[in-house]
Formats: sequence, structure tokens, C-alpha cells
Amino acid sequence: MTVKGARERWVRTGGVELCVAELGDPGRPTVVLVHGYPDSKEVWSEVAVRLAGRFHVVLYDVRGHGRSTTPRPLRGGFTLAKLTDDFLAVVDAVSPDRPVHLVGHDWGSTQSWEFVTTSRTEGRIASFTSISGPSLDHLGHWINARVKRPTPRRVGQLLGQGAKSWYVYVLHTPALPELAWRGPLGALWPKILERVERVPGGDYPTASLPTDAAHGVWLYRDNVRARLRRPRPDAYAHAPVQLIVPEDDAFLSARLHDDLDRWVPRLTRRTIPAGHWVTRTRPDQVAAWIEQFAASVEGGRPAPAATGRHADRFAGQLVLVTGAGSGIGRATACAFAEAGARVIAVDRDAEAAARTAELSRRAGAPEAWAEPADVSDEQAMEKLAEKVHHEYGVLDVLVNNAGIGLSGSFFATTTDDWRKVLDVNLWGVIHGCRLFGARMAERAQGGHIVNVASAAAYQPSRALPAYSTSKAAVLMLSECLRAELTAQGIGVTAVCPGFVNTDITSTARFAGVDEEEQRRRRRKTARLYGLRNYPPEKVAGAVLDAVADNRAVAPVTPEARGARLLYRFAPGLLRRIARVEPRL
Repeated sequence: MTVKGARERWVRTGGVELCVAELGDPGRPTVVLVHGYPDSKEVWSEVAVRLAGRFHVVLYDVRGHGRSTTPRPLRGGFTLAKLTDDFLAVVDAVSPDRPVHLVGHDWGSTQSWEFVTTSRTEGRIASFTSISGPSLDHLGHWINARVKRPTPRRVGQLLGQGAKSWYVYVLHTPALPELAWRGPLGALWPKILERVERVPGGDYPTASLPTDAAHGVWLYRDNVRARLRRPRPDAYAHAPVQLIVPEDDAFLSARLHDDLDRWVPRLTRRTIPAGHWVTRTRPDQVAAWIEQFAASVEGGRPAPAATGRHADRFAGQLVLVTGAGSGIGRATACAFAEAGARVIAVDRDAEAAARTAELSRRAGAPEAWAEPADVSDEQAMEKLAEKVHHEYGVLDVLVNNAGIGLSGSFFATTTDDWRKVLDVNLWGVIHGCRLFGARMAERAQGGHIVNVASAAAYQPSRALPAYSTSKAAVLMLSECLRAELTAQGIGVTAVCPGFVNTDITSTARFAGVDEEEQRRRRRKTARLYGLRNYPPEKVAGAVLDAVADNRAVAPVTPEARGARLLYRFAPGLLRRIARVEPRL
């Protein structure tokens, strides 16, 4: 079996024949994808087709795997030196006059580190993207540093990675791994990947898996112990490196990369909320990062200079923010932009949305667009969703932020008042979750939904019955959605700010009073919020933190956190506070 639509050729090297598949125009820059253990080149099929429109994409079965032939004898047939010979033979065949962009996953990454740090490949590699596979040399130095200077933290890191590496010890046992893979483990492996790693079913893994895995144990036996005992002191990368770290990798600790700057002068880091087989579970994001990184190298410019604490997490992701024309929405759009995300700014005020898109581009967004829409209008939101998915793609992060304020007693609040508040504050969130969240679920590559509620969601007040009810509904909706979507890798967060200095005070309505009194109360409320002076930029930072940490509820501001504690542990006191009538 091969990658759909690929052209195949055979490359002879070191006594074996390698099966090489190609997609895309050979005249374009070449990207070489190297698979790991116990995979074959088909592990890259979803990523490869996404890259083929812009690159000449090359995949090959490592010796002893897939349709490539097997070295005889097996012992000594999988050394890093021989794997490097194979790589150079493939590159000479598919891109003889131009360096290639190298990408490796798992053991494909481990052997690719050898390629990018050995002198005989210098000039043949334009860039290297490493996914879930460390250099054995770097790992050896990492271990030695912690053994020689065993602080409690370093010992913890060593023991943690040692536990994750249990399979390495098993693979060094004689005969047992081969028997397991050719027997029950080979038959069960597809279901294990599906249940534990959430890898979609289909044509992966291929029927050659048991044989591939049995042969591949020699990757470990021929290289791991020898290289960890005597790591090379000159294992410096001679090409720019992009490191993609799945946060939920069951086999590798993120701490393995703590010292990587020592070995890689030009390093770009990325993190992604996914497990080890990210090439199958997140092909859109992986392909986007590979394309972005390779294009930056081809263009002779550094990788996109996203900044901030979350630059490695959100760079290149597609983020839509409603109510983005001002306040928390604008600040959130700009914060994601600063982290390198592509931003869609949505607001019913077209000019305000355009201004936010412009500010997002200035803040660092590689692309930013303005889309006017009223979130309370179901048809308008359906048209927006259709346009976004057709022109920009499926969202990685949705921020339902649009909202309006309303104050006044329950009996002073009219039916129209209730309808306006619920249409924007609740139905706007429902429309966003339904229309954009459904596409996230269909894509089956994860994502995150942020619903901006309020501390009023759990802090009752005699002055805010409609507003508090709408925000409490948003909080509960978020909790329900989180329960439903967690199994699909989609996080849902309710962000609950307290008193934040935004324009909502100048547009809030007060039920049961005339226009003059409306204006007076708005001025006084704006003045009070101004004195509190909690900036929307801090809320935006909390939004990014909450998405990165996948929090269920994120209270923002001290009073919001305090009210949350009272709600959980002293609700009676919170109810007594709710009886106080604010003086406006």
C-alpha cells in the first residue's frame, strides 16, 4: 500500500532497496518526511497531501519497513551511519541540485537529528522539523548532566523520563518484542492507537505493521546504548530547526529539550495539545507549521517572530473573536496576534472590526481579517460561518466574547429588555458554539472554545437579574459542552471577568429610567470602572492562559476569584451581599 496519488520509485543503497513516494511538482522545494517506529511512510499521508500543493513532497519507507527491503543480517543493519547513507541516497535521487526540508517523527526524528548534525550532510538540508524524537547525542548529554549534578529537580526529570521510556528496555530483550508484534500486539495495535491516542481509523496502520515493528526493534538495539554511553561532543545542527512538542506525549518529556539551545543556534519551538501520533491526529496544524517554517527559510528570512509566553503554542493557528471591535474582544484578538495566530475579528461595527484586524497585523498576526456580523442574528452568523470555513478554514480557537450590559430590578426589566440581553449574551454564544464548534468536531483535530461569561454568572445581584441570568446560562452551557467535547479533544472554557475597564459601561442600559438618567448612570458607572482600572489586556492574557492550560472556568480579577470562592464555600454570605442595592 502507498500514499494516495503518489508516484513511486526505488532507490538502491547499502544492500537494500528503499520504496520512495513523491507528490507535488518536482520543480518546487522538496520536503522529505521520515517516519518513526513502528510505522511506515503512510503515517505521513494526511500531512503529505496538505503540503503537496506548495512543495515537492517525498516519503520513503525506512529500511526493513513497509515496501522497502530488509538488511541481512538484521543485527548491525540499522545503525545511524547506514540510515544516513539511506537518506543521502534518497535526497540525491529526488533533489540532486537543491537542499531539502527535512521532517521527522519519532524514530524518524531521532535519525534525522543524526542527519542534521553530521558533517557529511552539510549543505543538503535546508531546514529540519523535529516531532517527538530526540537526538541520541543530546539525550546522552542531558542524562550525563543530571547524573553528574543530581539536584532534586534534575533527579525528578531523570526518573520521569526513565518511566516514560519503559518500552526502550522491553525492546532490548531478546526475541520477546518480535514474538509480541507478530502475535497479539500486532493485531491489537490499531485499536490501541484509536483508543489511547485517538488516532482515526482507516488505512493506517498498514498490513505490514507486525513485520515493520519486528524489524524496527533493531533501530533501538543497534544505536541506543552505544550512543547514550558515548554521545558525540560535536552534535551541532547545521540548519535551522523547528521543534514541535506534543504536550500529552506519553513517551517523551518536554524537559528533554531544556538544553537544546546549546546544540541548535537557530531554533523555533512549537507546542501542541496532542499525543505522540500528532501526524495523524493534528495533520492540519503540523502541515501548517512545516509549510510556514520551510517557506520562511526559502524566503531567506527568519521564522515568524511571534512573541509572548504563548508564542510556541498559538503561532499559525486560526482564531475568531466576536465582539472584537473594542474592550476585551480587541485586546484578546491582539494578544493572539502577538502570539503569531491568524485572527478573524468579528463585530457588528464594521469599522471597529477593521481597526482590530489592522492592530492584529501590527501586533504580529501573519494574517488578520475583519468580518462584520451581529451575533444575535442567526442567519448572519450562518453566512459568517460559511464564509469563514470556505475562505479561511476550520477554527482552532473560537472566542465568543460579544455581550451587552443591562442593569435594573426584575420588575423594571421589560420583555424586550430580556430578549435583547439573551439574544446577544446567550444566543450569540449558542450560535458561535453550534456553527463553529460543529466544524471543529467534524474535523476531529481538536480545538478550543472560549465563552466569555462574567463573575455575575455565580454572583447574584438584585440590580442585574437579566445580565446575571444570561451569563449564568453561558457558564452552564460551557460546562455542558466541555463534558460533550472532551472526548473529541476540544476544550471549552468559561472566562468570568469581574470589573474591567471597557466600553461596555458607555453602552450598558439601565431599565426603568429615562434617557437623562441613563446618561448619568453610565457616566457614574464608567467613572467607577475607571477608578478600578483593571485593563482588558489582563483579561486577554488570562484567556490565552486558560486555553493553553485547558481550564474549565477562569475567573479574572481578584473580586471574581473571591466571589467564586464564596459561591463554592459560603453561598449564604454571597446571597446576603446580593441584597445590597448599589447606589448609582
